[in-house]
Amino acid sequence: MTSSMVVPVIDVQNDNFKELWPAMVLAIKTASFIALDTELSGLGNRKALLAECIEDRYKAICNAARTRSVLSLGFACYKKLENKDDDTYLVQVYNLTLLCSEEYVIEPQSVQFLVQHGFDFNKQYAEGVPYLRGNDRGVDAHGMNIRMLFVELLRARKPLVLHNGLIDMVFLYQCFYAQLPDKLGTFTADLSQMFPAGIYDTKYATEYELRFAASYLEYAYKKCKLDNSKSIEAGGGGRHLFLEFCNYSGPLSNYVDYRPCLAGFSPDGLLNVCQRFSAYGWCPNGSQCPLSHDTDLIIQHDEKKKKRKRKRKNSSQGKVEGAPESKQPHMELKQNQVIPDKDTKPPPVTELVDGAQAQGPESDEKMKTKVEEGNGVREPQAVSIDEEMKTDKEEVERNGVSEPQPLATPDAKKEESKRKKLEGGTHRAGFDAFMTGYIFSYAATLTERVGKPPSTESWLPECLNKVYLSGKSVPMHIVKSTFSKSFKAHLHKMDVVWGKGVVSKVEGTV
Repeated sequence: MTSSMVVPVIDVQNDNFKELWPAMVLAIKTASFIALDTELSGLGNRKALLAECIEDRYKAICNAARTRSVLSLGFACYKKLENKDDDTYLVQVYNLTLLCSEEYVIEPQSVQFLVQHGFDFNKQYAEGVPYLRGNDRGVDAHGMNIRMLFVELLRARKPLVLHNGLIDMVFLYQCFYAQLPDKLGTFTADLSQMFPAGIYDTKYATEYELRFAASYLEYAYKKCKLDNSKSIEAGGGGRHLFLEFCNYSGPLSNYVDYRPCLAGFSPDGLLNVCQRFSAYGWCPNGSQCPLSHDTDLIIQHDEKKKKRKRKRKNSSQGKVEGAPESKQPHMELKQNQVIPDKDTKPPPVTELVDGAQAQGPESDEKMKTKVEEGNGVREPQAVSIDEEMKTDKEEVERNGVSEPQPLATPDAKKEESKRKKLEGGTHRAGFDAFMTGYIFSYAATLTERVGKPPSTESWLPECLNKVYLSGKSVPMHIVKSTFSKSFKAHLHKMDVVWGKGVVSKVEGTV
């Protein structure tokens, strides 16, 4: 059903950074919005990242950002083409390989995960763009470097789009902007000034606006792509999303990594779906798992479940199903829960009252309930940390119910392996930024607000400046409180961005 496309991703490293500088800055300045993603060297204490108190959670992320580093930065510039009848964007994607020039912690667990998904550490240490964390030092605020590229991003005043973006924002601030403030309120106050056009989190949008069965990045992207294709094929009114890419030629073509996004063609019913991967976008067995990690097949099964549920409801109630009920809010994670490492075994399968199978509880997951749409039946759900906060596992709302499926055949497993190899792994910063931008632009088409100036109307009003918080029923709001003052380092940095004294005249310091 979905159409294939090839996404050109420009690889940027130290030897071509200055050559590509004009193109990157132009893409940023002319974009309608910019999607970002990072790959990190680690996150430290996973339990602290899910602290019940958000202030404590912020402190744990700050500690990670001050001691660890950004290994790669991806950004995708989406430019709305006004001369098109439909919602068409010109997309430019960049993947920057970075190298922190001072000591930093690198976690074997994160390294292993990144290597499995194609990250080249030899390339990083040989050709990574150098940078220093914290406040500007000497020439940091001048010339063509990663910190000044971040300044150009701020000067552009474009909406910033991330997926599960709290950790990304903390690392971006510490690594490319200034020393992090100690208080969360100060941090959010600074962000509201840094990005006046707004910050959007596509994980929040996926959970609370699109209401997909899962919200990890690859699932959300492919579900948006599938729904958009269905809408186009069905014809009729409404908005549809179309993308265009630049044709790179000459020396620039040597830096382009063409990433194929293949159309979903999984053989119907030939493979068992890995329930852990289906729920979280992560499996401790990785490529050795005997079950399918094919996201297209997972979505296919979810679509079937949804149709059967609708059919059962209609037959039992004798009427057409209406709008879905509101989702049950996330419950708090317990303080004594332990976030497992990658060696944790998958949860055992337990039996529900109706005979369906579901994931059993384990130490790193909090069982919660959600009112099933239409029938009011409550089933257990598991909540865990998000994709090891971008490098490990993804926390999502899922019902975890599996169904009898035919065993995987050798040919089918071989075909899936071949496809995954051709398609390339996700969790590459540049391509992840592209997927993040796609989700946002598709969600915006549904609101019929795309193409209007962001200064007069928000792209996604219900998602503006709301950042997803794992295990919480409400998002983190990016606003300046009347009780918060901007950080001194931030005020100094804003002088660099906007000119001396522009912000300092109206702000206090802490």
